[in-house]
Amino acid sequence: MQNWVHEVCHSSRRMARRGPSGTAPILRCVIASDVDRGFLSLGQATAREAALRAAGSGRLQRTLLVHGPAGAGKGAFVDDLLALLFCTDSERGNRPCNACRGCRDARARRHPDLVIGSPERWREERSNGESMVAAARRWLLESAGAPVASEVRVVLVEGADRAGEQIQNALLKALEEPAPRQMFILVADEPGRLLPTIRSRAQALRVGSVPHQELVTWLVERERLPADQADALARIAGGLPGLAIGFARNPALVDWRRRTQDQLLELLGRGRADRFGSVRDLLDEAGRLGMALPEESEEPTEGAMPRPVPAAQRAAARLIVDAWLGLSRDLLIAGVGRPELAPAAELVPGVRDAAQRLSPASLVGFVALLEQIAAGLRENAAPRLALEVAMLAWPTPGAADLPTGT
Repeated sequence: MQNWVHEVCHSSRRMARRGPSGTAPILRCVIASDVDRGFLSLGQATAREAALRAAGSGRLQRTLLVHGPAGAGKGAFVDDLLALLFCTDSERGNRPCNACRGCRDARARRHPDLVIGSPERWREERSNGESMVAAARRWLLESAGAPVASEVRVVLVEGADRAGEQIQNALLKALEEPAPRQMFILVADEPGRLLPTIRSRAQALRVGSVPHQELVTWLVERERLPADQADALARIAGGLPGLAIGFARNPALVDWRRRTQDQLLELLGRGRADRFGSVRDLLDEAGRLGMALPEESEEPTEGAMPRPVPAAQRAAARLIVDAWLGLSRDLLIAGVGRPELAPAAELVPGVRDAAQRLSPASLVGFVALLEQIAAGLRENAAPRLALEVAMLAWPTPGAADLPTGT
């Protein structure tokens, strides 16, 4: 076996990406000494075993659907799949070997038989006067060529669940009539937003959270974090490896989350004017991070003029709602006497005290409202208005339990 150190680092295109809603862009870095074979991503034993078993027996489907919550590490898992598909080791049982040119080019996402698309790319690569739907259809036609350097041509569609219905129908046609030796990998945070006919044609591989201690050990060994800090970040990230690594490599994001949750706690005792006035400040500070999510607005329909969308502001709002959801859920946990299980308490000491002053019923209703607001932001809701609605419903300590409304 070769004795060398191979390092693969490249930016995650969506980021630890939306964390439950968004986090900083992270680098996926794997350092393999003496070249470790197999998958290099953290955890995901079920999905890993399913992919390796199917590939080893030659029964890997022509369409794979990698899905799971934002921040789960889907990008790293896709890198493993690409290495598996492009590996040139003569022994299939050794794939991915992570030593050959095919593996290296796959993990660097520069393999000549790899084609990558996404709603964001189709939007950016439109010709003058071309709609996003037309750009996606053109891209799908151009991606149908034969492989030139490997056994298969891989079409990777990131954020497939963010594509509108017309684009998904075009994608469905490509899945139904693939070119010879063509394979698709679809990546989605919310597979339920894909057409049922697309889901039925794909082999689903779910990527999710990993056991707490496994994630802590990874952060200590790979990110060189002190054990107590690794433990705190693993808890704040809810066991999602991509999100935890994003926090580890971007301390500014953790500090922002702490300040935001602390400010939200202070607003519990403030009136409507103060709450509304805080929305602009929260959006401005989140926007200054420069780490928000890519825009996920719907593409215009054929012949329609594209609507101007405040992409950065919506991304900032999603970051805020994610931090707010985490704080609200942790207030519920602390309120039933288990503050040690509330990750927000690691950042904001006031969580324990505030939890005693809020009724569980009001928090349950507010969490439900925030979840609806988060879904609305994914569907083009107005960011500032969405946050103002949340501010109105943010419980008041000592107030009677009233439904927050939806």
